[in-house]
Amino acid sequence: MKYYSTNKQSSLVSFKEATIKGQAPDKGLYFPETIPHINAAFVNSIGEFSNEEIAYKVISPYVGSEISEEKLRQIVSETVNFPIPLVKVNDNISSLELFHGPTLAFKDIGARFMSRCLGYFVQGDSRKVTVLVATSGDTGGAVANGFYDVEGVEVVILYPSGKVSPVQEKQLTALGKNIHALEVLGTFDDCQQMVKQAFADKELTEKKFLTSANSINVARWLPQQFYYFFAYKQWADKNNPPVISVPSGNFGNICAGILAMQSGLPVKHFIAACNVNDILSDYLQTQELKPKQAVATLSNAMDVGNPSNFVRILEIFNHKFPELKNKLSSYSVTDDETIATIKEVYDQHNYLLDPHGAVGYLALKCYLADHPGENGIFLETAHPVKFPGAVEKITGKTIEAPDSVQAIMRSEKMSTQIEAEYEALKDFLMA
Repeated sequence: MKYYSTNKQSSLVSFKEATIKGQAPDKGLYFPETIPHINAAFVNSIGEFSNEEIAYKVISPYVGSEISEEKLRQIVSETVNFPIPLVKVNDNISSLELFHGPTLAFKDIGARFMSRCLGYFVQGDSRKVTVLVATSGDTGGAVANGFYDVEGVEVVILYPSGKVSPVQEKQLTALGKNIHALEVLGTFDDCQQMVKQAFADKELTEKKFLTSANSINVARWLPQQFYYFFAYKQWADKNNPPVISVPSGNFGNICAGILAMQSGLPVKHFIAACNVNDILSDYLQTQELKPKQAVATLSNAMDVGNPSNFVRILEIFNHKFPELKNKLSSYSVTDDETIATIKEVYDQHNYLLDPHGAVGYLALKCYLADHPGENGIFLETAHPVKFPGAVEKITGKTIEAPDSVQAIMRSEKMSTQIEAEYEALKDFLMA
């Protein structure tokens, strides 16, 4: 499998090169030259396969011969070695719980897969790789955990000061060793822009071996398809595929789901469930994508005003707007609606949502109200314990923290504050 840049100005690269480079030299995102087709017989008999076998069959065409079958199976096994259950919330809505991994967030899958691939690729290389990543919440903790103490790899994580939850902050600042946290006095979009500038800085990239662990990296983005296959494996009514609602910020997760659908996974429709940082609803009306300044919300990991991965969604649909609009809808959910949804679902169904899952649930509920007879899945992307202030106040319930969270909350925060200016990041990296 070869990968091209979405800006079409860079050479084709292998999976290994795309993983190591992170972003193409022309500032585009890498995209597979062809979308593999999943065998219909495999999909029809998906319940007979383990999650490890499903994940291997999904990802192996994208990796090709870059990693041996034995090693890739090992990487996949270590990536998906925790439960991802589909839990019924009410008669027509189920929750795909993606928070049972080591950092209690959906990004554990992508981070674990990428860290193992990158560690394999840089074995024996005399140069030390610097993984540079911006986070709006959960990416940082997942990347820190996945790459912690990996030989030959340094990790630099940028996060917006005061705009991530206490648990999220500790997960990315408490590890030390090869993990370096930069607390940026700005927004996530500032962090993301600074990272993009670093990759485009020739002076820096000649001196530092940089790669990214954001969902712009194919090794972070592609394994997110696994969730959707695992969901379909557990979906009871195979004759009536689900509508899937995905809490969406940088659009990497929903983009992976749409890629899975295009490769043969049965999905009726996708919903991009957004908070007020929603630019997709306007796009679906005007065909113009207009980035805007992000504002802080309860669902902080979705506070993105200029989603990088939307260009990949356009690639999946070959930039054909009617096809995209036929398969993708968008809903914008306010903080007040998020609060009301958390309370309603807890009171009526005894199910505890985090703010991101609440956005996904409400968007799905609204869609199903307009499409009677359909049933759906929303992605519960993070454990509610990561947002105790909001969730406990809304429900009146004290959330029992897993042992891993209790331990990390007692750890010391280690971060470096910097201004939201590229030169501050460059100075840190060059030092």
